[in-house]
Amino acid sequence: MHYHMNLTDFHENKSGRLVHSPQGFLAFVPNPLPPIIIWDTELVLALSKADSALSELSGLGSQLPNPHLLISPYIKREAVLSSRIEGTKASLSDILIDELGDGTIDRTRSDDIREVRNYIYALEEGVRLLEHLPLSLRLVRTIHERLMQGVRGEKATPGEFRHSQNWIGPAGSTPTTAAFVPPPIIEMNEALSDWEKFMHNRDIIPDLIQCALMHVQFETIHPFLDGNGRVGRLLVTFFLLERKRLSQPLLYLSAYIDTHKMDYYELLQRVRTHGEWSPWLRFFLQGVSEVATSAGLQAKELHRLREEYRAILRDKPNALIVLDELFVNPYMTIFRASKILNKSHPTAKAAISVLEQKKVLKELTRRHWGKYYVSQPILEALEKPLA
Repeated sequence: MHYHMNLTDFHENKSGRLVHSPQGFLAFVPNPLPPIIIWDTELVLALSKADSALSELSGLGSQLPNPHLLISPYIKREAVLSSRIEGTKASLSDILIDELGDGTIDRTRSDDIREVRNYIYALEEGVRLLEHLPLSLRLVRTIHERLMQGVRGEKATPGEFRHSQNWIGPAGSTPTTAAFVPPPIIEMNEALSDWEKFMHNRDIIPDLIQCALMHVQFETIHPFLDGNGRVGRLLVTFFLLERKRLSQPLLYLSAYIDTHKMDYYELLQRVRTHGEWSPWLRFFLQGVSEVATSAGLQAKELHRLREEYRAILRDKPNALIVLDELFVNPYMTIFRASKILNKSHPTAKAAISVLEQKKVLKELTRRHWGKYYVSQPILEALEKPLA
């Protein structure tokens, strides 16, 4: 996005209006949702495909024998990808190794790891809260607070909507050169209140369309000084869970957005400048279709691997217990195995030896590490690109 907030960019107030902020520069205030949507064949078809891909994934999620085995690594992967969009460098392996808690990870990465870990906590907290709270501004603030705790963005007042103007643009831009200036504070609060009311609408428009509109509007209001992108991506999953369109938190759009970053920002901006909702809606629905389909394939692949390994370990009870934990985190140490088994060090070592003999685990010894092991096939199945 190279352009500035320019009067000539904004056409006919289709999706909002430009106002002069108290400081004198132009800012954009979105109209309340929903807009008028043109239901052409292409959009109807995209919705139909996305709906069936989502239903299939949701059905699969409810059939999994123990869903936490799959959900836990999925959440970590989403946290890595969503944080990467914001410039964080930690990989899925970094997060998984850090989780072993041996304290020997390279500390230069610790800020990045903390940001990803906070994202995991925010996601898990949101899933918990949705059991007794509707999707609301209160929930959004709670999630933001969890996301921003103790990280670099902490100056950005965790859990509070902004009290000052922000803008979107390259480093060094000002409100007059920015690509986009969200609404000033008074208008922001009105827009948030309208947004919350829209979230509580049911059965007026299809869920996935409502979800796509909700997401773009949140990014346009940009109610936090930092973390808007991550919160906005989490809201997509939370919305689908709240509407019971997902049985488990298995659908995340970050992989798709990361792959199509320029298109994503461009389409959000075209909604604001030209009121072009259809291209954005089609992009969003395409993302849901692609990600739901590949998440389903990935779930099946992990399930297949687990069944294959269980068959070769069926007469080895300790190795079987450790095996399940490899689907939560494919890295293993003897210390972790003895904790999982609640047994002595030699017993844990024996279970790991069995897993090595059966080619489930492979020893990896890095400098300044004790022995640690990885299940390469499980790690590869988890890391396979989703979009």
